[in-house]
Amino acid sequence: MSRDQGRADVVIVGGGVIGSAVAWRLAERGRSVVLLEQFGPGHRRGASHGSSRIYRQAYDGEFYTALAARALPLWRALEDDTGTSVLTLTGAVDHGLPGAFAAKARALAALGIPYELLEPERAGRRWPGIRFDTQVLHHPDAGRLHADRSVQALSRAAGKTGADIRHGVTVRGIRTTAAGVEVITDDDVVAGRHVVVAAGAWTRPVIDAARLDAVPELPRLRTTQEQPAHFAPVTDDDWPSFVHHPGAGLAAEGIYGLGSGDGIKIGEHGTGPVVDPETRDHRPDPAGVARLVDYATAWLPGVDPGSVTADTCLYTTTPDSNFVVDRIGDVTVAAGFSGHGFKFAPAIGELVADLVDGTVRAPEPFRFGTREAVAAR
Repeated sequence: MSRDQGRADVVIVGGGVIGSAVAWRLAERGRSVVLLEQFGPGHRRGASHGSSRIYRQAYDGEFYTALAARALPLWRALEDDTGTSVLTLTGAVDHGLPGAFAAKARALAALGIPYELLEPERAGRRWPGIRFDTQVLHHPDAGRLHADRSVQALSRAAGKTGADIRHGVTVRGIRTTAAGVEVITDDDVVAGRHVVVAAGAWTRPVIDAARLDAVPELPRLRTTQEQPAHFAPVTDDDWPSFVHHPGAGLAAEGIYGLGSGDGIKIGEHGTGPVVDPETRDHRPDPAGVARLVDYATAWLPGVDPGSVTADTCLYTTTPDSNFVVDRIGDVTVAAGFSGHGFKFAPAIGELVADLVDGTVRAPEPFRFGTREAVAAR
């Protein structure tokens, strides 16, 4: 691993799932990497904690579908590298307004990814824990990721390959130099040739503190406090990951859900209050919890609605729900992943590594610049 008088090739700010994946992929390429994370291992202050995240490949277009498919062998490689199980394929189903997932079926077909369309009665016999209102899109190469284990495995894999992972280090500023960058912390200045900012809800504050003229058009990042809930299952049936789109039998917000070690998890997408990550209260909103209980009562016969246990987490999103993954000069920013980004982490890690190497340009949907607000996928 090459170093120049203690200077790292790349300094990464943020040790959640994206920052850890970037560290892994860069270290695999022989880059000297220092990762700085302000909290301790396994913390619950950000967006990467918990027992479950959906892994699915069904998206409205080929771009995200292909990116999700690329992540699958990388998750498996991570498991092989660390001896840790992080991904369980249970299949995934979309139901609700058929027009909401017709494009997903077309994208899967175009890329040769297996899927099937089922009538609600047949789907109900297959997954009796869920009540379906319309035709169902099922694709088997989907399921759930264990969030905590995924972050731990990525960090461990990066460390095994030589990355220097430092917890409890708060970044106060970044400055560019003739030789690259200097990242200023409470106790040190970490020099590198390049910096990757992957700080989740803290990305905007880090960029603002850095006063980097190189990133003038970072899309607006909105951070909310979301509150998924877990319910105890009442049967031993297998549970796919699922998305219930509004517009047919469901008149309220769309719902996502999946099985986990903590029970059957469901949640709304991006409906929580806007918060400051430093001062949020970590308390679920009773009205939001009540909506999830009502949903479970009406649509999930396989759970006990009275067993609800709610949690909170941070969502940081862009106006159009597309991620920010772009580079200017010696600075790369990876942000805005909440709501659907976890599954892509190792593929995003590879993309960031390519950007750092200078071998690719950022894909158009991920580039810096202002964006128009659109409905979430």
